[in-house]
Amino acid sequence: MSPDTPLTEQGFLSEPDAQSAELASLKARNRQLEKINAALIERVESSSPSPSAPYAAFEHAVLLADQVRERTDALHRTLDELGALNRRLTAAKAAAEAANHSKTRFLAAISHDLLQPLNAARLFASALEEQLARLALDASLPGDAISDIMPGDASQGVSTPGELVARLGRSLSDVESLLGTLVDISRLDAGVLTADVAVFPVRELLDVLAEEYRQLGAARGLELHYVASHLSIESDLQLLARVVRNFLCNALRHVPDGSTRGRVLLGCRRRGDWLEITVADNGPGIAEHQREVVFQEFRRLAPRQDNEQRGLGLGLAIVKRITGLLEHPLSLTSTPGRGAAFAVRVPIRQPASVVGPAADATSPGQPCASPLAQPLLDTVIWVVEDDREVCAGMQSLLGGWGASVHCADDAEVLLQQAVAAPQVLIVDHQLGEGQPDGLKQAQRLQQRWPGLPVVVISADHSAPLKARARALGFGFLLKPVKPLRLRQLLVNCR
Repeated sequence: MSPDTPLTEQGFLSEPDAQSAELASLKARNRQLEKINAALIERVESSSPSPSAPYAAFEHAVLLADQVRERTDALHRTLDELGALNRRLTAAKAAAEAANHSKTRFLAAISHDLLQPLNAARLFASALEEQLARLALDASLPGDAISDIMPGDASQGVSTPGELVARLGRSLSDVESLLGTLVDISRLDAGVLTADVAVFPVRELLDVLAEEYRQLGAARGLELHYVASHLSIESDLQLLARVVRNFLCNALRHVPDGSTRGRVLLGCRRRGDWLEITVADNGPGIAEHQREVVFQEFRRLAPRQDNEQRGLGLGLAIVKRITGLLEHPLSLTSTPGRGAAFAVRVPIRQPASVVGPAADATSPGQPCASPLAQPLLDTVIWVVEDDREVCAGMQSLLGGWGASVHCADDAEVLLQQAVAAPQVLIVDHQLGEGQPDGLKQAQRLQQRWPGLPVVVISADHSAPLKARARALGFGFLLKPVKPLRLRQLLVNCR
């Protein structure tokens, strides 16, 4: 009997019974293995993309490769399109920059070529106005007696010479304002207007503006009150002057005259580390819903009934952009029917040392010379200017102030003429082609006459030029020159 023959309770099994038991055991084990195999197959098949795992895996890999290739091709096409777009954008940017450079050159041409005749016209008009006033004074007549010397005919609509000159002056001011507005907005749009920030006494700016607009207001029966400040501020003098000048123009334009006397206030108030420059009036005021609109382009405040002064509606829009450029807070308060107040806040700084006559400067507290006075009597003034009409206008105006004026288009010409040594030098920055600019010629003359006061007159608004003139200690005025500002600067230069 085999040793593996199973036993029973009665003893050893017979051979056939043992074989049957072994077979049953093997079948049970086989069934168990089949279940395990089925479970394994099911697990493998469930983890495969398809019932046929090897082929499905291959097919799946091919599909992924096709998708990768398609997406790679699409990416290449997108990159090609992006490259073409970038090239077009680069070309467009280059064209825009070229257009901006062209615009800048055009603006420079406007500033010089168009402002030259306007500058000459203003000089002639001012000289004529003062000569008419002197004619009345020399005749020992009342201030308005010039009308008796050369009367007009009101019934025929003929104005007196004084009225004609006044109208001429207003017309020139309108042209200057419109042209200046267009140049300013174009420079702002082109991004070529930069700030030339410096520290200066606020009176250098406001004293001149107060006197100028006091005279303009008096001619229309309006009062201007000025509250000065001794503080120094940090700003761009020319740009800040543009802001305050616009405030004053709007105030004089809209305050009432006639039976109700119009009043304008120009004053300063300290607000912590800021100086608030305010222009207030007793005009009709501005409704609340219009206080944001007035700073938009081509929006104008309600004009006076006489409609003497017109504009493009860009003044306050330029003010907002300039104050944004300077980072000076701008504000407007108003009570309809009682008036409005425009204000700009400027940082207060310690006064800077003065190296020469400041642009548009006047000594604190110094009264303005009368237009009929001769504050420059016997003062020798050299004028270097390449425009003959401007030279003639300068000679008429400065000669009326008592100065001895010598003009030429080059400083060398004046040196060769052996005229009297200059006590003050006025130079145009942009002279004839091939000549040194006005600042270089002034420096050369200062080598011969150290300490010679210099006033630079230019249509160039660029910050580098202003900074260069200031560093040299030169006074600086923009064209068209305002005679009052020129006279005060020359008096202070001597």
